Amino acid sequence: MNFCSHCGQPVSLKMPHQDNRPRHVCDACGTVHYQNPKLVVGCIAEWQDRILLCRRAIEPRYGLWTVPAGFMENGETTAQGAARETLEEANARVDDLTLYALFNIPHIDQVYILFRARLLDLDFHPGSETLETILAGEADIPWDRLAFPTVRNSLRRYYADRRAGRFGVHVGTIEALPQP
Repeated sequence: MNFCSHCGQPVSLKMPHQDNRPRHVCDACGTVHYQNPKLVVGCIAEWQDRILLCRRAIEPRYGLWTVPAGFMENGETTAQGAARETLEEANARVDDLTLYALFNIPHIDQVYILFRARLLDLDFHPGSETLETILAGEADIPWDRLAFPTVRNSLRRYYADRRAGRFGVHVGTIEALPQP
């Protein structure tokens, strides 16, 4: 950040009074510009014993598979955002959203929140950010072509919970991979 969004003057990275970390602070008007993690929300959309998967038409991870998910927007709840992302990415309508997983991803400043949801019908098709949509059973999941560790971890837990006949809420942290 170089300039204040409030007055347009230069900002400096410094420790505001009674804060505990450096922030961008406007040198002219004193506005503190906080930068906080982004929330990613999405759904494991269920139809009988299968779930909805989307093949990405955008970077990062173009061409790989994921569940419908994306960044939460201002003015919506996490569940509303997850349902909206499912509609945008797969033109799929869902209801009965139940919190399923929350992953902290501190190295990229994100929090990933997944819901289990009931797919309302089979009238779905790729949205503008999706190349292909499918319903997949556990044996059909392209495990080696999943786009994100959060999706892989969530789906492994999902199928373990399904086999156990009981779904819980899972919380975890995805650490950065060591650099070579």
